[in-house]
Amino acid sequence: MTKKKIVAATGCPTGIAHTFMAAEALQKAAEKLNVEIKVETHGQVGIENALTPEEIKAADGVIIAADKDVQADRFHGKPVIDVPVSKGIKDPEGLIEQILQGKASIYYASGYEGTDEGEIVQDGAPEGNSRKWVHAIYKHLMNGVSHMLPFVVGGGVLIAISFLFGIYSADPKHEQYNEFAALLKEVGDLGFSLMVPILAAFIAESIAKRPGMVVGFIGGLLASQGGAGFLGGILAGFIAGYIIILLQKLLKGLPRSLDGLKSIFLYPVLGIFLIGIIMKPIIIPVTGLNEGLMDFLASVQSTNPLLLGLIVGAMCGFDMGGPFNKAAYVTGTLLLAEGNLYFMAGVSAACIAPPLIIAFATVLFPKYFTKEERNAGAVNFILGSTHITEGAIPFAAKNPIVVLPIIMLGSSIAAMLTYLFKVQVPAPHGGFLVLPVVTGAFQWVIAILIGSMVGALLYGMYRKKAAQK
Repeated sequence: MTKKKIVAATGCPTGIAHTFMAAEALQKAAEKLNVEIKVETHGQVGIENALTPEEIKAADGVIIAADKDVQADRFHGKPVIDVPVSKGIKDPEGLIEQILQGKASIYYASGYEGTDEGEIVQDGAPEGNSRKWVHAIYKHLMNGVSHMLPFVVGGGVLIAISFLFGIYSADPKHEQYNEFAALLKEVGDLGFSLMVPILAAFIAESIAKRPGMVVGFIGGLLASQGGAGFLGGILAGFIAGYIIILLQKLLKGLPRSLDGLKSIFLYPVLGIFLIGIIMKPIIIPVTGLNEGLMDFLASVQSTNPLLLGLIVGAMCGFDMGGPFNKAAYVTGTLLLAEGNLYFMAGVSAACIAPPLIIAFATVLFPKYFTKEERNAGAVNFILGSTHITEGAIPFAAKNPIVVLPIIMLGSSIAAMLTYLFKVQVPAPHGGFLVLPVVTGAFQWVIAILIGSMVGALLYGMYRKKAAQK
């Protein structure tokens, strides 16, 4: 009997953990179900194990488990299951079974021409397609965040390193001035300044492919220079993407011989003109909203750090890489560009704590965990220390009703203490690897360890009680 063939693509905004966890889960499930599978991963280093046109053509179905754009137009005419990346981790067998049982909907990309000449492809399908509009909006946003992150990390860390030479080391008029530090600050600031345009560009690119990216970048620049910040950048990205979709529909009647002209001339010229007209009047109110949000967060950080820590910790610990976690993480990341290094410190602490909770529990209560779980617990020390929250997911999945509240509590304690200690973290990722550039590094580690130990003790006692029943 010939094996069924499935191809898959996985991707998450950070491109570090969920991407590869989903790929591994799908591969193990396929082996169990005697199905041949090839999984393409869209990680932070780019596309790995890329699918060829021949492999896609020969496949009986496609699984997209991603929270970012994975070039779905390639799968035109194939049975496709399109779900968040977390679904690929939690229910890989169910996804494969849907393909095998013929329950996947045929994917259609409107305007699909099968060329590499910049043809605009709008995600779409007939009735019955599994794509939900909410997930589509989330995916477009996360595509922007995914491409923006390296700019924030690189720029933020370089700026922080420049401060190690003195807080005024980049000022040529000050006695602390250091030429190398000034260079670091200059380059870091440049990286930060591109954050909002890149965010907008790749939101638009996810919606309308390459022509959308150009218009989104200009819209993001307008938002950034006008003071509208990341809120303006998000808005510009979506507006730019759908401007291009609209132009595609309006210019659809032009002769095919003008297709090249549309992509290289009409779309960028008309798109940039329209985004300029639309963005100008909305920049002022969005700027006010952005400044109001900054002031509110600054106020809460200083007047009620416990409440802020509770909210941030609960969000980060609730789904560990899912929408709630990403909402807090993206907010912290975007606030870095506004000069707010406090909010991200709490988010990072709350994301680092869950795997450390598991790791410490397996060390403190070893006899209540299997050998396999203890080995996984040891790995969680590494995952937690490098800000990879997802290591706790397999443990939480066994009894989420009990384990998730414990993790949320530990994460909240870590975040609360971080805000009370007024720790500042300039990078949105890296965990303890960025300690040299963290302001209040010792306090930050203490906050995380206290939250993690509280959670570990509660989780260990739960496992002990469960084993005695």
